[in-house]
Amino acid sequence: NSRNRNRMHDAMTITSTLECINILTPQPNPQAAEQDIAWNCSWSPDGKLLASCHGKDVYIWQQQQQQEEQLHDTTGLIVKEENSSSSSSKTTTTTAYNNEWVCIAELSDVHERTVRSVAFSPCGRILASASFDGTVGIWECGSATNNWECTAQLEGHESEVKSVCWNSTGTLLATCGRDKAVWIWECILPLPGGYNSQPCEFECIAVLHGHAGDVKSLIFAPSNGQFGDGEDVLFSASYDDTIKCWAEDAGDWYCAETLKGHASTVWTIAAAPGGARLVSGSDDCSLGIWKCYTAAERANNNQQNVDACNSKDGLWKCVGMLSSAHTRTIYSVHCAPARAGHGRIASVGADDVLNVYREVCGSSSDAPKFERDISVPAAHAGDVNCVRWNPRDGALLATTGDDGLVRIWRYHLR
Repeated sequence: NSRNRNRMHDAMTITSTLECINILTPQPNPQAAEQDIAWNCSWSPDGKLLASCHGKDVYIWQQQQQQEEQLHDTTGLIVKEENSSSSSSKTTTTTAYNNEWVCIAELSDVHERTVRSVAFSPCGRILASASFDGTVGIWECGSATNNWECTAQLEGHESEVKSVCWNSTGTLLATCGRDKAVWIWECILPLPGGYNSQPCEFECIAVLHGHAGDVKSLIFAPSNGQFGDGEDVLFSASYDDTIKCWAEDAGDWYCAETLKGHASTVWTIAAAPGGARLVSGSDDCSLGIWKCYTAAERANNNQQNVDACNSKDGLWKCVGMLSSAHTRTIYSVHCAPARAGHGRIASVGADDVLNVYREVCGSSSDAPKFERDISVPAAHAGDVNCVRWNPRDGALLATTGDDGLVRIWRYHLR
């Protein structure tokens, strides 16, 4: 019995691991005294491309492919070479990916100052870049080539643009910056026939004011019918220590709720798959866990949404706080995609650490409990600015840091 208990204890103490499988380094800038900081990165929706921003430039990376020929029998099982003479075997060519990534495009000579944020559209053929020069670059790629071209520069912000994001359909683009404003742009996609024939068009449909400080980051999430009559809600995180939830009703955007829970600047926000949970990271070194309650649940629990302009609006509530998630400012947090099947949360920050958290089995959505699954100290040589799970491969992550590098990590679940 004691031997069995020891085996159970050993199994319980086995933790997951993170392995750095590649380091991506842009070509050094001969005019720069040191390597440009890598601020942000974004995966393409199919997970095959990764965009990263360094200084004034954006780089697009692609994973190398390799083809292998294997012998299969008529049932599809692999046949060993010594049995290859079997008449029931056949040769097929399969394509696999290795751990090597190459730069396939460098997007430059457009922005005059640092690019702080990049985001692929849901179609994967459009990339938006937000810059400290006050503009947002729109880059489009032909369907059969890797020739990226800047087709537009969106202007309007009074100063530095710090974040950019798309909604799930690619019809809306949101930007924010130092001017404390949030802009929402409508993206009018070209007619069928490809992006080579005509570029996308953008029109500003809303300028949202309400934050008392810099707006650091943005994220769209599904409204799930709980806010206004639109399909999306938009969250903005700010230097004023709050998160605002913006919703659309009859074509007009309004502040549906202000989320308060952090004691200092909220740098980053991420929506869990499905949009019913939000995770935030702050200068107070904590991760906030937020849950969306329906209007009916809000009424039953006698909870008030003081910002609600619509009596049918739901309610966001902080249901958990990981108070010591990092030892210094948390700059980026990201939730694993649903297809990963493990629900992990990754976070990085000024303590140079990459953390992955898992939800404790048996905890409730009203009072979730999380524990650190794996922690990687010195993940970069300096601040770690961004972390992103691959949207297709739930075991792959990318991080960017002050050392100017992009690191690709393989997460081994235990």
